[in-house]
Amino acid sequence: MRCGSRFPLPTVPEVAGGTRVASVARQFSFHSDENGEKVEIAIRGRQILDRPMINFGTAYPHEERNALGLTGLLPPAVSSIDTQVARTYQQYSAQPDDLSKNIYLTQLQDRNEILFYRLLAAHLEEMLPIIYTPTIGEAIQQYSTWFGRPRGIFLSIDDPDGIEQALQAGGQSAEDVDLIVVTDSEGILGIGDQGVGGIRICVGKLSVYTAAAGIHPLRVMPVVLDVGTDNMELLNDEAYLGVRHARVRGEQYDQFVERFVSTANRMFPKALLHWEDLGASNAHRILQTYREDYLTFNDDIQGTAAVVVAALLASVQAKGEKLADQKFVIHGAGTAGIGVADLLVDIMVRDGLSEDEARKRFWCLGSRGLLHTGMKLRPFQEPYARAAAELSDWGLTGETADLATTVDRVQPTVLIGTSAQPGAFSEPIVRSMYAHCPRPVIMPLSNPTRLSEALPVDLLTWTDGNVLMATGSPFQPVTLDGTTYQIAQANNALVFPGIGLGAIVAEASRVTDHMIAAAAEAVAEITDASKRGAPVLPPMTDLRAVSAEVAVRVAEAAVNDGVANRTLDNPVQDIYARMWKPQYPTIEVVTNEFTPTRRN
Repeated sequence: MRCGSRFPLPTVPEVAGGTRVASVARQFSFHSDENGEKVEIAIRGRQILDRPMINFGTAYPHEERNALGLTGLLPPAVSSIDTQVARTYQQYSAQPDDLSKNIYLTQLQDRNEILFYRLLAAHLEEMLPIIYTPTIGEAIQQYSTWFGRPRGIFLSIDDPDGIEQALQAGGQSAEDVDLIVVTDSEGILGIGDQGVGGIRICVGKLSVYTAAAGIHPLRVMPVVLDVGTDNMELLNDEAYLGVRHARVRGEQYDQFVERFVSTANRMFPKALLHWEDLGASNAHRILQTYREDYLTFNDDIQGTAAVVVAALLASVQAKGEKLADQKFVIHGAGTAGIGVADLLVDIMVRDGLSEDEARKRFWCLGSRGLLHTGMKLRPFQEPYARAAAELSDWGLTGETADLATTVDRVQPTVLIGTSAQPGAFSEPIVRSMYAHCPRPVIMPLSNPTRLSEALPVDLLTWTDGNVLMATGSPFQPVTLDGTTYQIAQANNALVFPGIGLGAIVAEASRVTDHMIAAAAEAVAEITDASKRGAPVLPPMTDLRAVSAEVAVRVAEAAVNDGVANRTLDNPVQDIYARMWKPQYPTIEVVTNEFTPTRRN
């Protein structure tokens, strides 16, 4: 496999017809064969140290330093990568807080990318909350303040004609890109509209793809669709780096998105398009618009659904019950909450229920309370609206039921929180649920931690340790009455890397519901939550193995659904062989040759 790693020097002017005929310098090129990964390096000296994927720092032996013009530019000692990892971990540990650690790792990635991933692999469970949620939220808020080396592609709605030129600027050809992560930054984590700073969530997401699933770091592309921001704090900040006007919506927004999707697909036809942190009004609509015609995936909808459903399947199995026997209350009927419901319905239908029977097991609450017919709803919420007549004997004092009333009347077995309302799962609500359900499943999924609907220690106390739970943010184990309870984190990182890898290896034409369900079922089957105190999801320390298993199941589902364009004779070997490992490749010193390149 050859990785996209040709970076063009300045090209000749554009000629008639919009075609460039350019001479580009081959700076370096990665490729793999049965003997492992190699890198051909044509540049010399400080140019090497300025490129994160070939800056191995003090790991270059003296012979290669001489050949590459690095003699005198590095201290004389030669360090192994393990020595470098120990040194950088010591530097990382000395940082005073989580944001400082995030900044340190970002700077390391911008200096020596392979060492960054090697360090991350050695301390994945510790560092995942730093490079990803929850710390990434603070880093995004501080993006313009701490702006350093730019990563990613910045597309402005004020310059739609520049989309193709911007996508070309990365120097990657049609065969060089496996994965594009894109956001419009409207719904970043639990902190909302963050404008151009949303590029950081795409960079962080891709770091997890590489660390967990071995997607090669040269075969990815982070993209931000800068359509403006409604965040007045950003608009009034002189340091803000995005376009400075209100967020554009409606037809102009849709045309901009369509132009991006069609251009990206034409330029990189095999790339998976991963949507991240779109606003609730656009996320479902955009997914439904493009999912049948393009290889595309929304992690907030489908990834969240897959990991939550995995935790639910493991919990139900631990109780010795069936999924169809459960009654679900979802507090937060937005992108994530309804995505969970949709996937659960899909699984129950495949298990034999009708779609109507499956949907009747859900009571979903939005910002105005329980969804019911007659109230204003978004299209994706409408299938879960309860009949208004059903509530006639509930003794309501308002137009609809709140969470406490719903739990009291429905007597659910599963309570899911995606509301970003801290403390919403109060003691009276939890005790009401526990009174009629000896082993309740409760999942306060909102993050960061300050937005969690409940704390694990409280849920365990209020249910005498009988709750089965997963949280959206990481929590330390809780000891209660002599039993230590491991708290499962319903982190999308358990599923989205494997979904992406499986789709890429199978060369899928689209991502099907069956592929998402296969990811959830794969994670659930890895988990054994039958022992008291055991978590309902695998630990982050197993993330790479989990991602590989998910990828195998997703690739097989793609084949079964008829959307795979590649025959997988041995899915396990095919997946394993595609997973990049963070180790320095063999170096081949080559001369600086110029290759004519045509760009359309």
